[in-house]
Amino acid sequence: MRARASAILEAATVDNPAKAANINVVDPLSDSRWDDLVARHPNASAFHERGWLRALAHTYGYEPLVLTTAPPGEQLADGVVLCRISSWLTGTRLVSLPFADHCEPLLDDLGDFQKFMNWLREECYGQRQRYVELRLLAEVRDAGQGFQPSRSYWFHELDLGPSSGRIFQQMHKNSFQRKVRRAERERLSYESGSSEQLVEEFYRLVLMTRRRHRLIPQPLSWFRNLVQGMGCKIQIRLARKNGTPIAAMLTLRHRSSVVYKYGCSDEKFHHLGGMPFLFWRLIEESKASGAEKIDFGRSDLDNEGLITFKDRLGTHRKLLTYYTYTNSQRAQARFLWESRGLRGIVSSLPDVVLSTVGRFLYKHLG
Repeated sequence: MRARASAILEAATVDNPAKAANINVVDPLSDSRWDDLVARHPNASAFHERGWLRALAHTYGYEPLVLTTAPPGEQLADGVVLCRISSWLTGTRLVSLPFADHCEPLLDDLGDFQKFMNWLREECYGQRQRYVELRLLAEVRDAGQGFQPSRSYWFHELDLGPSSGRIFQQMHKNSFQRKVRRAERERLSYESGSSEQLVEEFYRLVLMTRRRHRLIPQPLSWFRNLVQGMGCKIQIRLARKNGTPIAAMLTLRHRSSVVYKYGCSDEKFHHLGGMPFLFWRLIEESKASGAEKIDFGRSDLDNEGLITFKDRLGTHRKLLTYYTYTNSQRAQARFLWESRGLRGIVSSLPDVVLSTVGRFLYKHLG
């Protein structure tokens, strides 16, 4: 199906703005037809789920919308989901989707993507958007309609088809196998779920980790809204040593695919193997539940440490490229939080200030 999606995108090269009139806009937060499409379309992911979109809207004030060729009242045969981000700091733009590593258009008709590209291009100028960004796993040789490659990453995925023993043997001996066994000897305790206590303990580790990497943390409300919106499709896994939380991760589930979205830890306990222990529990439990793959997200092309870490898990990688149509009158700018100066300050801020900064800035990012 991804090869077919690639063909769809390559077909979108003919400029015919009149066809944009055939596009209808629906609200995925209130229109159950979107849920039906996400439930059955083979290219849908956890990021298409209403729960993810609702969390974006409730936490950051983004406006989710779905473009479709289906008339009102008819079942959706296709859909392209985006969020409108309206920010006085970073400008207004359309992104598919904010804070998602990737988001495929849910299309079946090879000729339809041209209409969506036309609509997005006209919307960019008519509503004076700074840009439109599509985050596509599909390989695109000719984006068309003025959409150009803007950023690329490595995308990592683990195939759960082999036996658990085979998967474990494929993991790096020193980075994972020995650390998992060390964690078992240390008798780390393990808990999973989505209780408020788990969310709060997870978030304390998030603050530690983001400070360690000199990155601004997401607001606590984001994780609370994700848990509320995703329900049984979200899970927090947490490892403890003598009752003290030392490592945690948050995952999402959509049908046979699990997404590892966030991981965090207390570096004082890294020698105990908490994170490798949680990765192995994630793999074992995902496989036992019938999942076929784990999405380990993206890595910057120059982040050799993260790339190597995910490679040693036994993942396969492919290029993930974002495509952008830019309104030349409102070109993109470099933002303050991308500067080394601000990243240096982040590591010295107390938790309450760091969390407040994240609550203010994240709604402008997307």
